[in-house]
Amino acid sequence: MSQPFTLTPGNGPILISVPHASTYIPSNIARRLNETGQAMTDTDWHLDHLAARFAGKASVISAGFHRYVIDANRDPSGASLYPGEATTDLIPTTDFDGNPLWIHGEEPTDGDIGERRAAYHTPYHEAIAAELLRIKEDHGVAVLFDLHSIRSVIPRLFEGTLPVYNVGTNDGATCDKAFEDAAAEECRATAETVVNGRFRGGWTVRFHGRPAEGVHAIQLETAQVHYMLERSPWSLTDGAADYVATLTRLVDRFTTIANEMA
Repeated sequence: MSQPFTLTPGNGPILISVPHASTYIPSNIARRLNETGQAMTDTDWHLDHLAARFAGKASVISAGFHRYVIDANRDPSGASLYPGEATTDLIPTTDFDGNPLWIHGEEPTDGDIGERRAAYHTPYHEAIAAELLRIKEDHGVAVLFDLHSIRSVIPRLFEGTLPVYNVGTNDGATCDKAFEDAAAEECRATAETVVNGRFRGGWTVRFHGRPAEGVHAIQLETAQVHYMLERSPWSLTDGAADYVATLTRLVDRFTTIANEMA
């Protein structure tokens, strides 16, 4: 069994989290997936490796399980993040396009949800909470930077083509406005950017972001076309260098703001 997360503590006030880049699915779960499920097209490809470049400057945590095992960015109660809008469940039953993921009769049960929540979801978020506490004790302020990516055209989830950068702070509730403004400025300097649009921030930033307590959280959803092929073999393109440069500026700006607040 894979570990539920990999954590590399850093020296600064930032924790970068990557919940959806792993392709690990235990064999007893993988055998229940149909061909669509085993293709894992909803993966946030490469983000764990790209985030690892910031280890040392920032702390980095990556989930060690695929989102089809259980989604680390969903409310563990199963409540929808976006009521009234299309989304996927705590354990997804369909892919983003609405196609079934599981062999008929092998769909996840309530028992599966409880087991996987205890084995994967809870340890991942306990590790995030513990690292944010350590960072806050060391630096006075902690910032969670939650990285995501998604295919740029998914009619079931949004109209047209997704902007390159989608900054989410749950309408400003998860962080001080200085972080939101910095993210918007740095992203807009490179590509089309939306703040609190279709992706306003998932459960991770909503749960951990407590700006009144000195813990700030911000999500960045990036259209995959910006840095990679949106089809198999899902390889990086020349745009990856621009994406990493943008992440570098964001980490630096967040660090500066956090240090000034402290």
